[in-house]
Amino acid sequence: MPHMATLEETIASPCISVCTIDKDSGMCIGCLRTLREIGAWRAMTLDEKKIVIASCIERSRAIDRRGKDWKPLADGGSV
Repeated sequence: MPHMATLEETIASPCISVCTIDKDSGMCIGCLRTLREIGAWRAMTLDEKKIVIASCIERSRAIDRRGKDWKPLADGGSV
């Protein structure tokens, strides 16, 4: 029987379906991941995903989050 991942073994993608890469920063303006992080997400280990999530949180503290229309997100766009 295949191993079923427990909640502790999974981390949901931080994607918020904005999916637009800022040319200057190289990060998605929605989830604040880099293209490399987005592309590698499915193959990352749990620990690697935790590092990416922590990085996104730090990035969100340093910039104003924006939607696809480049307007600030109403809720502050917390990750």
